[in-house]
Amino acid sequence: MEAHTDLPDWRRTERQRLIAAREGVPAGQRTARNGVITALLDQGFPALRRLIVGFCWPYRGEFDARFVIRTLRIAGARAALPDVAARATPLVFREWWPGVAMTKRVFDLPVPDGTAVVQPQALLIPLVGFDERGFRLGYGGGYFDRTLAAQTVQPLRIGIGFELSRIQTIHPQPHDVAMDFIVTEAGIHSVGTGGLERIDTAECAHRAQALFDERFSAE
Repeated sequence: MEAHTDLPDWRRTERQRLIAAREGVPAGQRTARNGVITALLDQGFPALRRLIVGFCWPYRGEFDARFVIRTLRIAGARAALPDVAARATPLVFREWWPGVAMTKRVFDLPVPDGTAVVQPQALLIPLVGFDERGFRLGYGGGYFDRTLAAQTVQPLRIGIGFELSRIQTIHPQPHDVAMDFIVTEAGIHSVGTGGLERIDTAECAHRAQALFDERFSAE
């Protein structure tokens, strides 16, 4: 992992810059990019149609995962939203479906009100930023890193963002967890030892299924 002087300050500044750039995208362009990413997720990850999929309510110009979640649920998937049970602890995921009662929690984001706690087998993880090695810059709370570190069996880690969020490096530290895949409006990228590799939807479907089988075969 990499050393960087004043890393917290650098990440804070970079986070602010990237969020501002994302929020500055005109609504029509954001909608178009959302549509492209939704189609890539649907075509590249058919395995999700039978899994419990964790996703995040859109925040500050993020990709809106609700459209692909709707498609996945129709096909048989279950969906879940994260809940912050306490500071500096892993996230808890509560099952979500359209019309379920919701309560606003951290960042005023809605969380299902008292639904069952479930363990997602795949996570659609929003990216404030991402680098050429597949590491994610988030909002600074460390919740996803703690959540992933606590899992005995790793879910499929699918980072979702926009190309404007790509940076050379986040200066990853030992607690940072790389994504398995990163999806932007430019395409699907598999994360390997050599960094990001652009792949088509058919190859993605093959790799995602193989990775799921490898991780969950003993379940």
